Amino acid sequence: MRRVDYRDLLGGGLITVAGAAAMYHSLTSFTLGTSDRMGPGYFPALVGGVLALCGLAILIPALLRAGPVPTFEWRPLLWISLSTLAFALLLVPFGLIPAIIGQTILAGISDCKLSWKGSLILAVGVAVGATLLFKVALGLIVPVFAWPW
Repeated sequence: MRRVDYRDLLGGGLITVAGAAAMYHSLTSFTLGTSDRMGPGYFPALVGGVLALCGLAILIPALLRAGPVPTFEWRPLLWISLSTLAFALLLVPFGLIPAIIGQTILAGISDCKLSWKGSLILAVGVAVGATLLFKVALGLIVPVFAWPW
């Protein structure tokens, strides 16, 4: 055990940096406007500021408590990155449902405790939920199933 909780310190620091970067980018690249007439940079700046504050809320208490030293694992990093890439490559040629099923199965490989059956059940559930959310509720123009030929 260390005198600082490095896991929350690292996570809170990354969240704070991401929020501050988003806020800085939206403040310098877009017009802000007012709360009555919001410009294109208003909402991203607001969300970036809230994200930075949440990161600080995680980071500051981490300095005051002990915690274990985190270990770095390559397997989750590899499979989650590949799942994101697979979603991006599968979405346009095959559609939303095959892309989500492929992404979820690849992401499930990163967890040693998740079986193939559990991964497949999760993939179908996420695909149904995403279809209901993006196609039905939001009316997003993305094909549910598509074939590249």
